[in-house]
Amino acid sequence: MNNSVKIDPYGFREYDARWIYEKDIDDGGIDSLGKGLGSQIIKHTQKNNPRVVVGHDYRSYSEHIKKNLIKGLISTGCNVEDIGLSLSPMVYFAQFNLESDAIAMVTASHNENGWTGVKMGIKKGLTHAPDEMKELKEITLNQNFVKGEGNLKIIDGFKNVYKNDLINKNRIKKKIKAVVACGNGTAGIFAPDILRGIGCEVIEMDCELDWTFPKYNPNPEDLEMLHAISKSVIENNADIGFGFDGDGDRVGVIDNKGNEIFSDKIGLLIARNLSKDHKNSKFVVDVKSTGLYSKDEVLKENNCKTIYWKTGHSHIKRKVNLDKALAGFEKSGHFFFNEPLGYGYDDGINSAIQVCKLLERNDKQISDILKDLPITFQSPTMGPFCKDSEKYGVVDDMIKRIKELKKENFKIDDQVINDVLTVNGIRFSFEDGSWGLIRASSNKPSLVIVTESPTSDLRKKKIFDFIDELLQQTGKVGDYDQKI
Repeated sequence: MNNSVKIDPYGFREYDARWIYEKDIDDGGIDSLGKGLGSQIIKHTQKNNPRVVVGHDYRSYSEHIKKNLIKGLISTGCNVEDIGLSLSPMVYFAQFNLESDAIAMVTASHNENGWTGVKMGIKKGLTHAPDEMKELKEITLNQNFVKGEGNLKIIDGFKNVYKNDLINKNRIKKKIKAVVACGNGTAGIFAPDILRGIGCEVIEMDCELDWTFPKYNPNPEDLEMLHAISKSVIENNADIGFGFDGDGDRVGVIDNKGNEIFSDKIGLLIARNLSKDHKNSKFVVDVKSTGLYSKDEVLKENNCKTIYWKTGHSHIKRKVNLDKALAGFEKSGHFFFNEPLGYGYDDGINSAIQVCKLLERNDKQISDILKDLPITFQSPTMGPFCKDSEKYGVVDDMIKRIKELKKENFKIDDQVINDVLTVNGIRFSFEDGSWGLIRASSNKPSLVIVTESPTSDLRKKKIFDFIDELLQQTGKVGDYDQKI
């Protein structure tokens, strides 16, 4: 790598790229990334001048970064079509609508200010998988770039094409009063208009664009954001509350009583609703999600199958595509809908629309619909700091240790571990259906911890205490972003 170019190798994550801008990557590094991505796109499409749709989120530096990325892409021969300020799903949609060969979205999603990154994809509806990220990393760091002559085309007004596509397909008759919170991120200029367009009464909350994120980080898993939405739902006597992340591919949901509904349970309610019209369907859920899917009576009645798979939007959308599933759900709030409901990618606004359709069909409040599900006690997603260079090794140690404890019939709250799933980190389960998860974060130097118990809140906490004690013994884990 040229000494004048700064690009931290650890920024190439499992299925996208993320860095702290200027500290871990500079303009030369972004240019190199563009050259690497362009070279990769040309290799896979076997075209000298493939068309690449590019967009950016609303951070102070995102448009500048996009310009450097475009510069790199054009230098390889790519013809770039810039759709401007975008949500990630708007860029994914553009690949279908404009029939382009590939996409690149400049965003750090829900990461804090200072972070930047790129979500990218070649095959329609899919983003890079780990193998493609590994290839991109090698091309970029080794400077194995193709040289060519591309061009830039500015496409104005595409956001209205995206908005109208969702509105025209999804109008509802029931008047639903919805708090729409966007944390001052990019979704603020999309979500209120679309939900209003389908027929909702919208109460906007922090929808003004402000790249300083003055109140809270736009992250629908962040309790600060969810608590703020809850307060607004109660004050406005709203039917539902929606919280969107910075690039609009995820949604968090608050019920009419101000209670947070973890996204995996919302996913289960949507799956139940869809199964009535789409019998014999498959649903894909990530390993962080509730165990209720596998035992759900409505899904069984409609002969629907649930597949637990690797966490990460790229992993789930690929599995949904490969297995021709109707939908996929992640606990983080990424939902994926295949035809006829969507194009297979994750779109937080389309997910909110599906919740509205659920409300319309059942003609009762979301809190009452939730009563149909068995009670479980769930933790939020918790992220203790762990270096990128150490996190996968720590998880491997946890897998080994927990497997040993299973053999020893080790008990937590009088429960023995009876099942271990290692498709993504380790998810270990108990006889009563309680479980705990330890995995490495795909996009930050941290681990991911989740626990759930259908029995008691105390058991949920005891499983967490067990995990935390194991992690502290490694000496490689720092502070948590949040704890129970």
